[in-house]
Amino acid sequence: MVLRKNVLAVLTAVTVTATMSLPAIASDRRVKIVNNTDFTIVRFYGSNKGSKSWEEDILGSEVLGSNQFIRIDFNDGTGYCKFDFKAVFNDGDELVSKNINICEIGTYTYN
Repeated sequence: MVLRKNVLAVLTAVTVTATMSLPAIASDRRVKIVNNTDFTIVRFYGSNKGSKSWEEDILGSEVLGSNQFIRIDFNDGTGYCKFDFKAVFNDGDELVSKNINICEIGTYTYN
């Protein structure tokens, strides 16, 4: 009987620990990128803090016009939550934003 109670206590502790660590593992990495400027975003990059380059343009052949938004899933399999964003506008301006915690925000807005 004592052994059974000990096993049950261990299983309960493992279950509670596993449940408590789930949010860190399964963080939602989808972010709504909103363009509230008067300009069109023609290229957009999002690279995790461990990356040495911007990788590819996330928008591809699309653009993000004034007062439009796009929802992007930044889950690149690395587990990183901190990303750098780079938006390139149709007037040639570039805006770089660093250390964006995509696991904590749901929306990132350019004003």
